[in-house]
Amino acid sequence: MPAATKSFTFICGPDDFIVNRIGKERFEELAKEAGADEYSREIINGFAANVDEVETAVNRFRDSVQTVAMFGGKRVVWFKDINFLADTVTGRSEGALKQVAALQELLEKVNSDEVSVVITAAPVDRRRAFAKWCEAHGDFTLAGGDGESAGEALAGVALAEAKAMGVSFEAGAVEVLLQKIGPNTRLLTEEVRKLATYAGEGGTIKESNVAELTPNFAEGDFFESAERFFAGDLHGTLGALQRHFFAGGDARPIISALQNRNRILIQVRVLIDSGELRAPGPYGFDKAAWAKAQAAYTKHFGGDSEKSAYNLFTQNQWYVGKLVGTGKLPTLRRLIDNQQEFLGVFEEIIRRPNEQEVVLRDMAVRCLTT
Repeated sequence: MPAATKSFTFICGPDDFIVNRIGKERFEELAKEAGADEYSREIINGFAANVDEVETAVNRFRDSVQTVAMFGGKRVVWFKDINFLADTVTGRSEGALKQVAALQELLEKVNSDEVSVVITAAPVDRRRAFAKWCEAHGDFTLAGGDGESAGEALAGVALAEAKAMGVSFEAGAVEVLLQKIGPNTRLLTEEVRKLATYAGEGGTIKESNVAELTPNFAEGDFFESAERFFAGDLHGTLGALQRHFFAGGDARPIISALQNRNRILIQVRVLIDSGELRAPGPYGFDKAAWAKAQAAYTKHFGGDSEKSAYNLFTQNQWYVGKLVGTGKLPTLRRLIDNQQEFLGVFEEIIRRPNEQEVVLRDMAVRCLTT
């Protein structure tokens, strides 16, 4: 059945910000198509902390879709911020499941000639019957995806915001921004706006702008120093270290960031050298090759699925591809030597706690000039 004939729009995903952003755009499009005035539009909040609130939200939605427009014409209803479709205590409760069944019954009876319905929910347990039913019977969108596509979704948010602000990104600048921000879409949007203001209308957000103007919000990831180091950029590494210590930073988180990046690269280097993986292209690693390597070697990590630099396959595939693609991948010998250097630096700053910047600068010079 063509998407245009489906009686409701269902948008879901792991990130509520991305889901609601797309939902708002769809709601406004439908309202414009229907010529709906403010009296013919309604937004129902579906956020519920308990079963009673689930029932209240579904009842409000029922009243809304069954209400006739005050001045005739078509109504547009947005049931937003639904959180009771997730695998949570509330979502698993008998009362909530009963209300979800009632919601499905309502959607089955929606007359698309009289009312347009947009539903946004995050997160959603897609294993459940209701989510599968919505995918089969509604205009379904998985916003932001999950796993390997999450980084691409975040990049899409940044690019869309930049376009709306009348600016563009220099090649590589989006990747730098994502590494510094982490998976926080609200913060990402605000940073793009800030950078767009700096670039000016019609301007370009450069990688250097992101490095200089965007703080390292991602927890534990002191991005600039590690990025410059593994790109083989001695001058950039020394500059990043100078800015870090000028702001009162400590050496330990930088060492940790360098070690974690190096651990990931060691594992990638071994897999590339053995022929298990090929160097990533513009879209990252080959998905089939990655899946094959993961199936072959995950068992050697003891079944640990918690994200860790010690286990390559707990990392986001897209993220690892970007890490490796930012510069020439060092040899395995160089990476092992790096790890020894990082260990030596840690021991040295214990002996010379007041000379942390000097110790790190000396290490950078040794590693990047030999």
